[in-house]
Amino acid sequence: MMNPMPSAIAIESVGKHFGALTALDQVSFTVEPGEFFALLGPNGAGKTTLISILAGLSRPDSGRIKVMGFDVQRDFRAARKSLGVVPQELVFDPFLSVRETLQFQSGYFGLTRNHAWIDELLFKLGLSDKADANMRALSGGMKRRVMVAQALVHRPPVIVLDEPTAGVDVELRQSLWHFVRELNQVGHTIVLTTHYLEEAQELCSRIAMLKKGRLIALEDKSKLLAHSARREVALTLSAPLPEALRPWLRSVEGDRIVLQLADIAELEQVLTGLREARVEIRELSVIETDLEDVFVKMMQGGN
Repeated sequence: MMNPMPSAIAIESVGKHFGALTALDQVSFTVEPGEFFALLGPNGAGKTTLISILAGLSRPDSGRIKVMGFDVQRDFRAARKSLGVVPQELVFDPFLSVRETLQFQSGYFGLTRNHAWIDELLFKLGLSDKADANMRALSGGMKRRVMVAQALVHRPPVIVLDEPTAGVDVELRQSLWHFVRELNQVGHTIVLTTHYLEEAQELCSRIAMLKKGRLIALEDKSKLLAHSARREVALTLSAPLPEALRPWLRSVEGDRIVLQLADIAELEQVLTGLREARVEIRELSVIETDLEDVFVKMMQGGN
């Protein structure tokens, strides 16, 4: 009987304290192979602490983490080979060129014949013409690209992107996501932390949310959005809203009114009421829930 494939990441009851501060409070979840997974939370939620433990840079006070079945503390070498982390900070050797930086990182993993993959990374990330440039001469966006290449140089099955597009231009953001999607499509597991929630909504299939070190949400994106559906309709009318429809009124923004419906089926009642009052609809749009709405609601909740 074949052993089942291990989770890409298995986080089991991880706790971490800094003095009286609880950075992580018994956090547990798994990320499966091939997932595009979002780890979200406000500043101070514990995301970076969790990633530091995942990468073996910090030790948990309790619990454990495995990457592709390898314990990040006991089987550090195997776990580290299975993981590529793009950190928030731009960390680099100012005396190395871009190519030398990637060659040095290859050597760290014992890869001596990695030139073809390094060339491909340089091409895919738009760094080919900067290959021989000194790292300290690069712009912030170009340095960010090198950080991504550095995390991928050993072809890890699991890739963690910690705020990879913070402060970078639109062109880099688009090219980076195109490349990361390609990696995910060929089987790489991607874990993304970002404050750009539209990126998480577009890219990720499952979402975890941390708040004050606690896991407060873990669900498929579609289910998470469905649970928090606002069911709102924006209207521009030829006359004031009839009195009979005012119970549905949520807000007025100039000549645009927003109605809050208990169920989308109530829209027919609204349309009937407008027809009976001979009020013409000039514009109508359904306001869809997005991940930002859900995030704000979760963070403002009592959890």
